[in-house]
Formats: sequence, C-alpha cells, structure tokens
Amino acid sequence: MNKILKKVISVLAASSLFAAPMQAAITVKGSDTMVIMAQRWAELYMSENTSAKIQVTGGGSGTGISALINGTTDICNASRPIKPTEREKLKERYGTLGVEIKVARDGLAVYVHESSPIQELTLAQIKDIYTGKISNWKQVGGPDEKIIVYGRENNSGTYVYFKDFVLKGEDYMAGMLSMPGTAAVVNAVSKDAKAIGYGGAAYAKGIRLIKVKKDEKSQGYEPTAENVKAGKYPITRFLYLYVKNRPTGELKQFIDWILSDKGQSIVTKVGYFPIR
Repeated sequence: MNKILKKVISVLAASSLFAAPMQAAITVKGSDTMVIMAQRWAELYMSENTSAKIQVTGGGSGTGISALINGTTDICNASRPIKPTEREKLKERYGTLGVEIKVARDGLAVYVHESSPIQELTLAQIKDIYTGKISNWKQVGGPDEKIIVYGRENNSGTYVYFKDFVLKGEDYMAGMLSMPGTAAVVNAVSKDAKAIGYGGAAYAKGIRLIKVKKDEKSQGYEPTAENVKAGKYPITRFLYLYVKNRPTGELKQFIDWILSDKGQSIVTKVGYFPIR
C-alpha cells in the first residue's frame, strides 16, 4: 500500500497540479522606431533570466500610450513625450501621472534614394518639402523631378515629433504617402529615386542619409553618434519608456537592466545612442 501511495504522490508531484505557478509575462507595446531595440532587450534579458517572460509588439507610440491607459500593457515604448491630455487620462484612471524613463537618444534621419544627387538640406527646406511649399527637386538643387514624399501614420511618435519640431506645428502636405512603420518608409525610398522620407537612423539600410543644416549658414551633419552626442545634428530626440507607477519587482529589474551598461550596449548595436 505504501508503494502505491508513493507512486501516486510521485505522479502528482510531476504533474501541473503541483507545478509552481507560471510568472506572468511583462508586456511591452508602442513605438515602431523602438521595436527592434525592445525585442533585442527582451531576448537578451530572458536568456540571462530564464524565468522571465517578455512580450514585445509595435503599433506606434500613440497605440502604446493608449494601451498603457487602458491597462493592456506594462510598458509603453514611445519616441515622443507623453502629452498632457494623456497624462490626465492616466490620472483619471489610476490616480497617477505615470513614470517617464529615458532609455536612448535618436538622430531622426532624413532619407533619399542612393542615386539622389542631393547631399544636404536645411531644416527650412525639409519643412517646406513636407508642407508642400517645395514640390520639385530642382527647387533645392536637384533634377527637374516631382518630389515623392513619404512619412509615418499619425499614431506614430515619429510623425508627431517631426511635425512639432521640423514642421513647427504646421500640417503635412495632403499628398504625403503615410507608411505603417519606419522600415516601410526606408523600403519605399530605397525603390524610388524621386523619394524622400524620415525615421530613426538605425533603420538606414539601402538608402542615403541627408546632411541636415540648421540654416543656410550652418554646416550640414549626419546623425552619427559623435554628432548627436555633441549636439551638432539638428534633429535629435530622446526615446522613452512609460509605466503607470514606479516600477517594482520583475518590472523594475528589467528596466534597471535596460539602463545598465549591458542594456545600453544593445542601444548602440541597434544603431541608436546611449543616454550617457
């Protein structure tokens, strides 16, 4: 009888009835600019912490912030600061204004096709192209060709930042072709000799980066680590994590790891710039 009882206990102990409860996954959602970096963070962190489970999805900064407000994500990735109206929604629902964590810096790049003769543009010229005041490449020293303008969808933090900082709040031209992600902008520009686009410098594959000048008298700079760090490149921004409350437990451990030397080394490998 004792042998039978021991066998039953052994079988039950090996079954899910006696298994330790599985740890809930940390969910990360938001910026498409940051999604590759976030995936790399998650992969390396989980390889070093085998009990951790982290799920990463994109969708845009606005989508991530909405998910944070709705309680469907633990971490929001955002390539723009959270808006006061969004903070108020967090406060109404959770009694908190949320917690902002800067995790990287990005030189927001302007792309053209590899064959384009255009080497540099001023901020004012870029603004005029994206608001429709400049519509032909000959107006900025290029060939007599219509400029095909690519940008991001309006739920994108990159879309908002570019509109606020480069366009000075003016509306994008009606004919801009809105793409669902930075990779899609790069892909489109790489196939169109008349195109221009913008997005994170880390995605610059198969296209050429324009040197950006603050004004006509200034020198043009590419979004390299040295130029961004020195404040020479004109279109530079922080990349953020947002959480509802001050992080604790596994969530805090993961965020602390992102801010550590190991986490920040991923920032550099992906093509962005560490915060320090």
